Amino acid sequence: MNTLKKYSSIAILVLLSCLWLFWDFQNSVEYTPQNIKVAIREVGHTILLANNDSLSLVFPVEQLGGSKYALTFEKDISLQPDSLVALFKKGFDRANLPKHYIVEVVQCTDGAIAYSYKMRNENEKSIVPCGSRTLPKGCYRIETQFLNQENKVFKMNMLLYITALMIAFIFWDFFKYLKSSKTHRKENAGHPIVLGNYVFFPNQNKLTLRRKEILLSKKEGELLFILASNLNLVVKREDLVKKVWEDNGVVVGRSLDTYISKLRKRLQEDEAIKLTNIHGVGYKLDV
Repeated sequence: MNTLKKYSSIAILVLLSCLWLFWDFQNSVEYTPQNIKVAIREVGHTILLANNDSLSLVFPVEQLGGSKYALTFEKDISLQPDSLVALFKKGFDRANLPKHYIVEVVQCTDGAIAYSYKMRNENEKSIVPCGSRTLPKGCYRIETQFLNQENKVFKMNMLLYITALMIAFIFWDFFKYLKSSKTHRKENAGHPIVLGNYVFFPNQNKLTLRRKEILLSKKEGELLFILASNLNLVVKREDLVKKVWEDNGVVVGRSLDTYISKLRKRLQEDEAIKLTNIHGVGYKLDV
């Protein structure tokens, strides 16, 4: 896999990971203790209405720890399991709360669990036993525990960690590639390059033709090295300007054309060498 494809693939993976993280976060924004308490308290209100009680209080919802909450009432109530399941589901759906939770109806007197059920998301089967068995009037505490909150936090933390590692790897590998490329260019810059009857010495900015030496200016040497490194290929005009002038903090107008003309004169003694202007694109050194 070439460098461009490798970095493109990694970048796409990072982007998809970030989008997944953002989507997961957006879908869990409403799962705060405050919003959960409001939704459970609303369910408590509908339970009292089902008991024909519009005056007694629903006590403040208590967070027992983590993702577990307790709902208590001022007066005794009776509960019909099927109705209880429907009321919780309707209230939680309206509040956009998680769909994976356990509800336990606990007797105030002895702490025994009078009824419980487990609700799962649409892709899994819920466990709702004894739906038709009405619980007699009494003091009950209804405890709700959400089962996927810790998983969401863990998943988000892991995703952040993996994304950070991938980004770190990209930077490390990219700087390693730049360092290797720079070293490779320096090593190649010291090697003579044969151009037809000429021999080009990049580190000396010098051409030789048989026993004749032709000294080049620094800019001529830089241009010739780029063109010779891309022999028989078109080098874009803007790439030549950037590498020879702009990277050194100098922006030029027609300087490139002037130096190309000088190089043509330097190479004119070998008819097999052509420095061609590709109109509107750049230049090509053919041998």
